Amino acid sequence: MRKLRIGIIDLVTKGPTKALWGRVMHANFASIMPQVIGAWCEEEGHDVTLVCYTGFENLTEELPQDVDLVFIGAFSQAGQLAYALSNLFRSKGAVTVLGGPHARCYPQDAQKYFDYVLGFTDKALIHDVLRDCSQHRPVGVHIAAKQQPRTLPGVRERWKFIEQTLHKAPLIKIVPMIGSLGCPYTCSFCIDSVVPYQQLSFDVIKDDLRFLMRKFRRPRVGWHDPNFGVRFNDYMDAIEEAVPPDSIDFIAESSLALLSEPHLKRLKYNGFKAILPGIESWYDMGNKSKTGKTKGIDKVRQVSDHVNTMLRYIPYVQTNFVFGLDVDEGAEPFELTKRFLDMTPGAFPAYSLISSFGQAAPLNLEYQRSDRVLPFPFHFLNNNHAMNVKPKHYVWPEFYDQVVDVSKHSFSRHAIINRYRVIKDTIPRWLNVVRAVSSEGFGRIKYFTEVRQRLDTDKQFRSYFEGETTELPQFYVDRVRRDLGSLWEWLPDGGLHHDPNAYLKSEDIAVQTPSKVRDAIQARATAS
Repeated sequence: MRKLRIGIIDLVTKGPTKALWGRVMHANFASIMPQVIGAWCEEEGHDVTLVCYTGFENLTEELPQDVDLVFIGAFSQAGQLAYALSNLFRSKGAVTVLGGPHARCYPQDAQKYFDYVLGFTDKALIHDVLRDCSQHRPVGVHIAAKQQPRTLPGVRERWKFIEQTLHKAPLIKIVPMIGSLGCPYTCSFCIDSVVPYQQLSFDVIKDDLRFLMRKFRRPRVGWHDPNFGVRFNDYMDAIEEAVPPDSIDFIAESSLALLSEPHLKRLKYNGFKAILPGIESWYDMGNKSKTGKTKGIDKVRQVSDHVNTMLRYIPYVQTNFVFGLDVDEGAEPFELTKRFLDMTPGAFPAYSLISSFGQAAPLNLEYQRSDRVLPFPFHFLNNNHAMNVKPKHYVWPEFYDQVVDVSKHSFSRHAIINRYRVIKDTIPRWLNVVRAVSSEGFGRIKYFTEVRQRLDTDKQFRSYFEGETTELPQFYVDRVRRDLGSLWEWLPDGGLHHDPNAYLKSEDIAVQTPSKVRDAIQARATAS
């Protein structure tokens, strides 16, 4: 295999930003898999340049130069940016590869613009891509391993890439770690709902924690597990064996069902400073929130009591909600959320609007069969800037009235002050303030309010939301053009649009397996 010059681009965001929250935190949202691929490529003897784009760099100046192969990792909100970058690199003779959530959710669309589109990715699959490293056009190859990788390079092996990204974090520096893949819960809207839970090596975890203790006086670690602590005692045993109690600040996303008071005490003992539990709905997800069949105001009271207990042990708690689920109807879901916040002033609320991310989850087939999925550009599919599923029990103006109302309640001056007063630790209390007054609070109120107004004043805008036309309102075109900047000219023809029902139409089309790529490599070798 010839030695390749490889570029890896981790798209944390979709375009330039000046948001205070982004300035503080975006570098800490770097993905693990681009770093993993960088480590695997270097093991194969190739030269690797990794760029993590946080929205504060001049991206065109940071792009790797004179590369043979480019890997781009992207969530769907960065889909248009990824397409433009692929087109730019292809024009210079490079072969391009797309990985990450967008590749898993929209492979049919991505194949138009990339030579390779990756599903589940392991070391053997990357080896095959590196050996082949050829153009596949006009339609790229979609390949996937049979399952998630059994092992991943740890922090020590990825440190070169982690360190260069942390240099972009001005205040808080969080090291990404992962101990498990998949999830035991089956939330119908989640990309991990159909991925079997798989524990990674505890020996690697322990080695990484010891390694970090030599790099930082007090490290901060963000666990990227879809649901941290499923094997709770094993996790805590590993942490306690590796490092002294409360010597590392940990952040994790977990479910309320795993956060009993004995577990909270052990988390505090081991230095956990932030937990992000999913509440999702006041009428569903009872197994995940440990509320069983309890619904409505009774669930609010039960969850509020649980979260207030959590706040006695964990200084920062973010509660995650999803609006627009089919079980929701009328004002009640939003009023219950406001009631919860009044009863639980220390919790920071994170809201998502239900979105259908291509073939991320089986539920999306139901939405597509019912013709409820709208063709919003990927650029807006970040769970907030566009809800691409027509709600079952709401008309659009009513729905956005409720979203604006609950957002204003959540980030009112009164709520921000109460949240500040309740939290005693300095960093968590100020992070709450920064989030509230920046893009995740005031910024979203402003955006939701503008969408709501346009639903009344812009006939073409409303028609697009109702599915009566597929002509994209200029409001959205202008935002994509603004965010892409000079890369707008590199967005391929058709790259702003996609078929929202591609998943439904492609159910019977098999994904090419890595063995087919190996066959192609062997065929080329024989021919030469």
